[in-house]
Amino acid sequence: MQIYLDYSATTPTRPEAIAAMQATLTEQWGNPSSLHAWGQRAAIAVERARVQVGRLINAPPEAITFTAGGTEADNLAIMGVVRQYATPQHVIISSVEHSAIAEPVRWLEDWGWQVMRLPVDQQGQVNPLDLRAALQANTVLVSIIYGQSEVGTVQPIQALGTIARAHGALFHTDAVQVVGRLPVDVQQLPVDLLSLSSHKLYGPQGAGALYVRPGVTLLPLLGGGGQEAKLRSGTQAVPALAGFGVAAELAAQEMAIETPRLIQLRDALFDQLADVPGLLPTGDRWNRLPHHASFYLQTADGDVLNGKTLVRQMNLAGIGISAGSACHSGKLSPSPILQAMGYGDRAAKSGIRFTVGKQTTPADIDWTVMVLKQVLARLSPKSSLLKV
Repeated sequence: MQIYLDYSATTPTRPEAIAAMQATLTEQWGNPSSLHAWGQRAAIAVERARVQVGRLINAPPEAITFTAGGTEADNLAIMGVVRQYATPQHVIISSVEHSAIAEPVRWLEDWGWQVMRLPVDQQGQVNPLDLRAALQANTVLVSIIYGQSEVGTVQPIQALGTIARAHGALFHTDAVQVVGRLPVDVQQLPVDLLSLSSHKLYGPQGAGALYVRPGVTLLPLLGGGGQEAKLRSGTQAVPALAGFGVAAELAAQEMAIETPRLIQLRDALFDQLADVPGLLPTGDRWNRLPHHASFYLQTADGDVLNGKTLVRQMNLAGIGISAGSACHSGKLSPSPILQAMGYGDRAAKSGIRFTVGKQTTPADIDWTVMVLKQVLARLSPKSSLLKV
């Protein structure tokens, strides 16, 4: 039996998106910047996708800038703002950002910028009062992740964005894990910039978008032909964008039914693993991504039993999950996300994540729970973890 439970890493491209991509490859393969009929057919495909993606978050199509993915969208949001300043200013992020935000912000520090990383509680949530206290006269940008990919916590974006906007700072959120799974309406949310990604919502890899509120000015990262309203030069990847658009349109149509189903599957994981001693949930149990369940091993031996070990053992059993910490050159490092939430180094090496999706069934959850319990019993026969 093969069970994929890593939908936060990527989702399988849905057949409707693949069909749209095949159609562009055979019928709309022109350069969308060309004025002749071949180019204009491709341009129509791009603009159709822009409308479809915009509708998913209730944004006008002209507010959607296509990128190569969520990472580029995040970088464009950060660098597109800060490059407008001749001298370093002040930016605020959370301590649980994705590396697509954390890394470019580290560059800013090297260039003399002041950076404030807001603390989080043990559930991984930012206190809006901490943001209010951190704002300075020269704060030009606040970027807070919407839904944390490793521990699943959803931030109070409405409150955070309202505080930033009242201060006069631009507010960006990385909503890659949220869009397509929870309703997002940029006309109601106090956001100036919002990142999303195709392959998190059953579109192809290699496509993403940045919502830019009308009236907000950014400087581009790339110099070139001035595509995407001069914000993202380079010939658009028409097939990928066509697939992105179809996936976005279908996500909007299906969310009302699919999201409650995902929540049921997620909660079944939490409920069925609640009796495993030493296996404890991470993140906010209720203010949480609908498809996401995460845990850590309280009694894990960091050298023998850790998140990486469990991923490998579950993979041998035909089940795909992920570890919450990064592996570099074969060495397991403590998760900076769990460390920011107050976990020690050993616990921060033992995080695991299950993320469910369209192909997940209740039977998949039952089987996964049984296999995980067997794996834990086999790997830790002398520990306080579950015996079966």
